Amino acid sequence: MVLETDFVIRAPTWDDLDAVLALIWACEAHDEGDAELMVDDLRGHWSRARFDLERDAWVVAAGDGRLAGYADVWDRAAGERFLAGGYVRPDCRGHGVGTFLVRAAEERANAKATPGARATISHTIFRDNEAAVRLLVAEGYTPAQHYWRMVMDLASTLPEPVQPGGISIRSYVAGQDDQAVWALVQEAFADNQDYLALPFEEWALFMLDRETFDPSLYFIADAGEEIAGVALCPKYEGWAWVRQLAIRRKWRRRGVGRALMQVAFAEFRRRGYGKVGLSTDSYNRTGARRFYESLGMAVERQHDGYEKKLGARS
Repeated sequence: MVLETDFVIRAPTWDDLDAVLALIWACEAHDEGDAELMVDDLRGHWSRARFDLERDAWVVAAGDGRLAGYADVWDRAAGERFLAGGYVRPDCRGHGVGTFLVRAAEERANAKATPGARATISHTIFRDNEAAVRLLVAEGYTPAQHYWRMVMDLASTLPEPVQPGGISIRSYVAGQDDQAVWALVQEAFADNQDYLALPFEEWALFMLDRETFDPSLYFIADAGEEIAGVALCPKYEGWAWVRQLAIRRKWRRRGVGRALMQVAFAEFRRRGYGKVGLSTDSYNRTGARRFYESLGMAVERQHDGYEKKLGARS
């Protein structure tokens, strides 16, 4: 597909990081009411294993030199499961930029797909973005899963955390807890439908090797000889967020997750945050959404994942 001549397509470079982030913020603010992605998140995305910034991402520049669009594609499961994302500046929509980016991501995924594998590609979009829904459906994508951003006002009355018997909640110790926490997260998340286990190095890149990593916001439910659960929270400016809550199977339904979340909420409020949020999805088979609602959280917005089988390759 050829775009209008006023647009220039190229691979992004690290010098484009701030401009791409500004484009994403503009799209999120226009479509959803506020911007969520942090620069540390985008930097982490570009640093992932199996991601080549020169070949797995695209920027589209408008005639005024500003970025009109951006997309990338990443094989979360090497050669089999591809995750794509795309953004078009609101005032540049309706000129084929979105269609070009969706097709470019799919073409790249097809090129990287393992021959004979039942490979898929998916895009996650804001539920109320009707133009994006129409585009993906027209390109052969179908809805496959849902993601909910849940929030709670920290100004509300918070109950005192109650630690279950045999449990003490402490902060993460970098270098000491790394492997044990990674192993617990992989075990706990294996119960979620379609979860793909991460090697330690990839998990560490996502959870530890980040500017937002603050061990004092990584809470551990210590059961003495083992870790019963964790609540891992990045340090964002102006926004309290729980990135991972994971409870070892034998410790579930014993109040461990509730205690961890209550400790995290109390610490966030102590630090002056006004609201806390997290994301959960329809893949979760442990009743996570109901659990978070029981804590006083509510769904603020929904994103939907649209999926497509990639073409067969011989």
